[in-house]
Amino acid sequence: MFRNRMPRYEVLSEEAMATLDQGWRRLMSEIGVEFMDDRALDLFRKAGQKVEERTVFLDPDFVLEQVAKAPREFDLQARNPENTVHIGGDAMAFGAVYGPPFVREGEVRRDGTMEDFRNFSRLAQSFSVLDSAGGVVTEPNDTPLDSRHLDMVYALQTLTDKIYMGNVVSGTNAADTIAMTEILFGSREAIEETPAIISLINCNSPLRWDDRMLEAQFEYSAANQPVVLTPFILMGAMSPVTIPAALVQQITEALSGIALSQLIRPGAPVVFGSFLSNIDMQSGSPTFGTPESGIGLLCTGQIARHFNLPFRTGGGLTSSQVPDAQAGYEALMTLLPTFLAGANWVMHSAGWLEGGLVAGFEKFVIDVELVQMLQHEFTPLEIDEASMAFDAHEEVGHGGHFLGAMHTMERFRTCFYRPMLSSSENYERWMRNGAKDTATRAGEIYKQRLDEYEPPPLDAAVREELEAYVTRRRAELGD
Repeated sequence: MFRNRMPRYEVLSEEAMATLDQGWRRLMSEIGVEFMDDRALDLFRKAGQKVEERTVFLDPDFVLEQVAKAPREFDLQARNPENTVHIGGDAMAFGAVYGPPFVREGEVRRDGTMEDFRNFSRLAQSFSVLDSAGGVVTEPNDTPLDSRHLDMVYALQTLTDKIYMGNVVSGTNAADTIAMTEILFGSREAIEETPAIISLINCNSPLRWDDRMLEAQFEYSAANQPVVLTPFILMGAMSPVTIPAALVQQITEALSGIALSQLIRPGAPVVFGSFLSNIDMQSGSPTFGTPESGIGLLCTGQIARHFNLPFRTGGGLTSSQVPDAQAGYEALMTLLPTFLAGANWVMHSAGWLEGGLVAGFEKFVIDVELVQMLQHEFTPLEIDEASMAFDAHEEVGHGGHFLGAMHTMERFRTCFYRPMLSSSENYERWMRNGAKDTATRAGEIYKQRLDEYEPPPLDAAVREELEAYVTRRRAELGD
């Protein structure tokens, strides 16, 4: 897990924050938020909030009282304690891409499979810069819809020993995820004391929380497992076209979801979620890695800190169809402000292609390289007497070179970041070695990593109990 100890980049003035504050208070109280679950409506009604049909008109001060109950920071345990992460403060945790139904492998774009899911999980395990494979790394379209969540959770639990995300397709799927996690960690009490699942609860922007998401939220929050309450905003489609309007809507949606989690279980861990970009106003297509999304990301970090909440945003996002230059610069346009804002939980850190429709194996490696480089760049510079290297100047003198100096020889293996992907060969050597571009080299790296992969150890009795649970539940679900 990375600790980002660099100063945060804050772009909003006190006046701007006050204006946004007025905006979300008005939107929340005058327009309201829809909750498509009777239990949620009952909780808000009992708490004194105005409810008309399925719309809750929220008192902003009441919402802030609920938000204040959520922990500012919390731990998320992994089955390997060395991979346990902290969410909040200066901690940044990184998970792979989430949700694509398709996969790109070289020139081939196809439906994702369960074996693809397993391979992405293996890759996430093999790269230490990633704290998690995530959740739905790709949709395994070759497995039954009603029971594939069992296979995905089992793969995350057995092929990795890192933290993982819970399934949120339904309350049933969430309950299965919790039950399997209880098996992995020994008991319900063990995971309630220190959470072990983090789950994405998306708002159906604008201003609606759908029933399936709410079912999952009720399960996870009741079990004290953190939920990432995330507005899904593409400006021009799910929100007005201005960044301030999108920010006001984002605050309204996120805080309303967080308030519900606190009504379900006071003190339940939450994450202020953000997924903010815009559409192409000529084609209507989603766009990612845009200047507007970068500005929104920086603003979100400042807003979340204003509410004393950990926050999720960022990732290696791109609209590009292939792992090309566009994919690289758009991913960096998202990842750099992610670090500048100090996001605590970073989804889509590796593998995102084609606006999130595709999980790319080569793109996975490219993004891992970007995250590694940015972690190196955002590590504070240590300046002391030894780093001044006065002895090297004494040895080399005037007009010499430092290649063979003792100071260099003692440090050459660790003095600079060593990229695993980039090529610095001269042209002739590059040609002799096959003239491989970045995507080709990335393809070789991910295949090598998969060849070298070794599953982390897991107690045989625990594995057998998990397998028995999956088998039983698959039969009960009719698959």
